[in-house]
Amino acid sequence: MLGSRAQGRRLVEPLRRAWAADAVGAVPAKRGERSRGPESRQAALARVIDAVLHQQSKPGDPFPSERELAEALQVSRATLRAATDGLVSRGALERLPGLGTFVPRGTGAPKVSLTSFSEDMRRRGLHPSSRVLRFEGSTATGWLAREMGLEVGAPVVYLQRLLLADGEPMAVDENYLPAARLPGLEHERAPHSLYAFLRERYGVTLEWGEDQVEAIPASLVQARLLGVGEGAPLLQLVRHAYAGDTLMNYSACFYRADRYRLSVPLTR
Repeated sequence: MLGSRAQGRRLVEPLRRAWAADAVGAVPAKRGERSRGPESRQAALARVIDAVLHQQSKPGDPFPSERELAEALQVSRATLRAATDGLVSRGALERLPGLGTFVPRGTGAPKVSLTSFSEDMRRRGLHPSSRVLRFEGSTATGWLAREMGLEVGAPVVYLQRLLLADGEPMAVDENYLPAARLPGLEHERAPHSLYAFLRERYGVTLEWGEDQVEAIPASLVQARLLGVGEGAPLLQLVRHAYAGDTLMNYSACFYRADRYRLSVPLTR
């Protein structure tokens, strides 16, 4: 039991850092005040815990004690308990009577978390930033309509950015979003952190998705933006990202292969 408690403490600091860096967690709660944003404090905390579990834990790892974690995160035990109750009901955590709370051993399937560019770079110890290249309304052509499950000609919003890490070009990012599900998006200021913007402005949290990875040569335009030679190797990540069962973001991100490494956990 003592060993399990010590192992559980290993997650306290990653959870504290992630909560402090979150837009909701960075603002201390005031007694009796309810969240006015699109995401409740409980839901935001559950989201942060779930992300850290995906990135930092292994099946069977013990979860920190409620008292210790609530103190570290500076949240009430009631808020923490509600967040962890939700994670237990979804299967992200498992409670064993008399033993504590643990990361489920599950079926052995590998877990890869859906992260934004900003979250990915911070996890790697790099400072993310971006430069918006294009942000405009458009329509879904045949191939795009198929990818997004839309009718041909349906309105979409196109966002193209140059993504930087520690001030140096890392990737060119192209995003298509369904305009009908995000009313007024094309009239907003172009977001630099897309996932955070969708969550804070529209209450949309991208929960799961699928990436397809392919090596391609850099086009002339991509090469100039990324500071590499034409034909230099790039990693192309094509992503379908969903909120519930609804596709909310279809994207293609072109990473410099000399700066970006993709790691995928494997189990057997």
